[in-house]
Amino acid sequence: MIPLKKYLEISHVTKSYPKPGGGEAVIVEDFDVFLREGEFVSIIGHSGCGKSTVLSMVAGLSEVTNGAIILAGREVQGPGPDRGVVFQAPCLLEWLTALGNVRLGLDQVMTKEPVAKREEVARHYLELVGLGDSVSKRPRELSLGMRQRVGLARAFALAPKMLLLDEPFGMLDSLTRFELQEVLIDLWRQDRKTAMMVTHDVDEALFLSDRIVMMTSGPAATVGEIIDVPFPRPRRRAEVVEHPEYDALRERMIGFLEAQAHDDTAAA
Repeated sequence: MIPLKKYLEISHVTKSYPKPGGGEAVIVEDFDVFLREGEFVSIIGHSGCGKSTVLSMVAGLSEVTNGAIILAGREVQGPGPDRGVVFQAPCLLEWLTALGNVRLGLDQVMTKEPVAKREEVARHYLELVGLGDSVSKRPRELSLGMRQRVGLARAFALAPKMLLLDEPFGMLDSLTRFELQEVLIDLWRQDRKTAMMVTHDVDEALFLSDRIVMMTSGPAATVGEIIDVPFPRPRRRAEVVEHPEYDALRERMIGFLEAQAHDDTAAA
């Protein structure tokens, strides 16, 4: 097999903010990771360790203090339609329908296409996420899980170079979260976009990812350990859980996180 090329390079990135009384608060320090083209990588760590800060810098929503982020050979400098972002909260416009919310982004990137074509694309992705019968509903008429499906449809419809997911299922109940993990992995499998997901859920990371980046606890959080996930694709949850390496990998991740929590307590 020909090795997949590097697609995203997060090269020795540091993010810090000035303190009111002087000095700097370092959130992330010397974060150094690359993603191969078509790879699904999760970042996991304790709350407040800087996971979302890393994703925000890749999205171009937060500036890098030191280091560089290179996507498809070009340095990231601000947000752009080449990165589709799904946030923990769906962030839908309440006065637009599900179709209108998905079409909103398409109207910005498909300017040369007729309105009918943009609507066709929006409907297609809403159908893929199971909302073909809800295209005319507004967010207030949709459950939280359905609204997050709209968020997934909106991100994929843009045909971005990279997909960024910031704890996309963190606000959902367990059953809905499992359902949407399946929706996500089925959508992703169609063209295997390079994807980075922030999560606090060990099982979610193992189910979805090719590799898992475990972050040390902040301040000045960085890469602590990287795990290669050996489960073959396509994946189904029951097969993943029954894989002979699943329990060992899960315990390794939990052990790392517990050690970080212990270090935090000792430092305090």
